[in-house]
Amino acid sequence: MSKNGVEKKAKNSSVLIGAAFIMATSAIGPGFLVQTAKFTNDVKANFGFVILVSVLLAMIVQLNVWRVLCVSELRGQDVANRLLPGLGYFVAFLVALGGLVFNIGNVGGGALGFNALLGIPKMAGYFISGGVAIAIFLLKNATKAMDTLTKVLGGCMIIVIFIVILIVKPPIGLAVKDTFLPSESMKNLIPAILTLLGGTVGGYITFSGAHRLIDAKITKEENLDEINRSSIMGIGIATLVRILLFLAVLGVVVKGIALAAENPAADAFRKGAGEIGYRFFGLVLLSAAITSIVGAAYTSVSFLKTFNKNIEKHEKWVIIGFIVISTIIMAIAGNPATLLILAGSLNGLILPVTLGICLIASQKKSIMGESYKHPKVLLILGIIVVVITAYLGVVSLGSLTKLFS
Repeated sequence: MSKNGVEKKAKNSSVLIGAAFIMATSAIGPGFLVQTAKFTNDVKANFGFVILVSVLLAMIVQLNVWRVLCVSELRGQDVANRLLPGLGYFVAFLVALGGLVFNIGNVGGGALGFNALLGIPKMAGYFISGGVAIAIFLLKNATKAMDTLTKVLGGCMIIVIFIVILIVKPPIGLAVKDTFLPSESMKNLIPAILTLLGGTVGGYITFSGAHRLIDAKITKEENLDEINRSSIMGIGIATLVRILLFLAVLGVVVKGIALAAENPAADAFRKGAGEIGYRFFGLVLLSAAITSIVGAAYTSVSFLKTFNKNIEKHEKWVIIGFIVISTIIMAIAGNPATLLILAGSLNGLILPVTLGICLIASQKKSIMGESYKHPKVLLILGIIVVVITAYLGVVSLGSLTKLFS
């Protein structure tokens, strides 16, 4: 292989890993930590089964979406516009709005992380969190810096949570048993499965890595094997962190220790590993928040940039503006509870819409090309997931009433 060929392969490998990490770390935000701790507290070792089922469903979503987008070389909104002119604008609006609202929560999570780790006041933490994310996009090679940041902080989270597991010594045997033979009724586990699915591949999250590959021109059928590997790697990283966090929290709650409802993840780390555990949690939360701010801003703007050449031309500054707006709203609102209710409802609606669009597109030669054949198994499983997530979307609409109560 020539020197240029070796360099291209190394560059592609870096982008493929970076795409996997940006998807995974977009999923691993402050909400991810709270969800995992809350459900582990509620259903104990049975949460292993919840993780298993949600991961299988998430893989179906991710493989379908990434294959369609990368083979067609079209971003999510462009695929939608090819199917039905104007539909892409609706999808872009939903995804960008959901991304903005979640980003407000991510900025708040970053402030809480700085507070737990270093004792920095929350108001200062909002602006420091936003500033760190902005600094990434001010660098000359922002996309490479983004890839590096998500890899480093993602690895940091894994190491820190693993250390806490060694301290709390969770019952691994019980966790394995209840993962495959849950003792809890399915009725009590289904809401957790649906919540985890939305939190892993809902809204902008599943598109983040695919759009990164499109930007890097790693597309078309000839690169399908690499695209699939990157897609599965992204789900795998998010799942690894979820499992480690589950075990860390399980090691605390099986001892009969109740977790504080307002911040169950922080409470689990503190009660399981003392003050150093609480500091560790601050580092995990900070890493999760910063990487999620970067991922949400990058992906939300990628949904908007093809509609206006000025947005694409000044993409870096639009992303920075997106982060600035998120930070200012968080600083003014202080507690974005109402916005997060809206975001949850939007996320519940976005996944079945976008996955449904990708499944229909997968059967259109005008979009996918004459030679591409979408695997029937993926198509059938994808349809099942659309039905499941559509149900979640309808249920999530009920939370909108809280906005006006």
